[in-house]
Amino acid sequence: MAYPLMEHLIGKGFLYCGKYYRVRSELTESLQKPVDIRIYYETVRVKDGVLLFVEDHLQRLVNSVKGLENFPVNTSSILAEAYSFIDMDGIKDGSIRIVLTKEVLLIHQADISIPTEEQFENGINTSILNWERKTPNLKIFRGDYKTTVNEKFKEENAHGLPFELVLTDNEGKLYEGSMSNLFVIRDGKVYSAPDNKILIGITRKRVMEALKRSGLELQIGTFKPEELDPAKDAVFVSSTPFDILPVRYMDGYEFRSSDNEVLKMISKMYKEYTSEYIDAAKRALNGQ
Repeated sequence: MAYPLMEHLIGKGFLYCGKYYRVRSELTESLQKPVDIRIYYETVRVKDGVLLFVEDHLQRLVNSVKGLENFPVNTSSILAEAYSFIDMDGIKDGSIRIVLTKEVLLIHQADISIPTEEQFENGINTSILNWERKTPNLKIFRGDYKTTVNEKFKEENAHGLPFELVLTDNEGKLYEGSMSNLFVIRDGKVYSAPDNKILIGITRKRVMEALKRSGLELQIGTFKPEELDPAKDAVFVSSTPFDILPVRYMDGYEFRSSDNEVLKMISKMYKEYTSEYIDAAKRALNGQ
């Protein structure tokens, strides 16, 4: 199914095949038209002028290409162009999208929804969508999936429009978010779906580090919504655009995730780890 190279464009301009173009250029319109080619992409968070965990994003980009086409991907060149772009556009905080095909490298700033302080504090509203991912470890544009997800995001549940969708497999078990990884906390233990069932998120890797720092170990397991106890169990999601977010509503279920002490500890450890990464990246960029 055809899909455009560029979506959610914001900012002053973009990089296309190594050249900087203004947003109002004639090229912009053509890049927003659907094309019937295979498109690989990564959305990278910019925090305080640092491309957060960008090495992992680029490695996942390489793995995605190897999984289907295996053309050369010069990660050093992409990294240099990405930092050049955020300097040209003056981006200190936000998100950029790195889009790659066999012929094209496109880098632009993307309008990605960032949670409010209230959502970070009290949790988000989610809806459930039954969808089994195909080749979940490869991050490429899939038009059928994007269309289904976009339509579901327009449907309100009892708590309004969802901020995120939670996917269930054909057995009705929760395993992933539409743009995030999903975790369940039960009896002080943290559960996630097996690696071969999900897209291995960049933030998920850092959540694993936060678990270690908290003295915890990830358990492999998935649950049906009706198997969870909203009064005791907690649910959270992790993703590049919004780090770690507690889930409050899941259609008709209401969880007390934001009050969970284990989740509070994981969030604290994650923030510390992220701060350490940013400080180290700034020193490296300054040649220290």
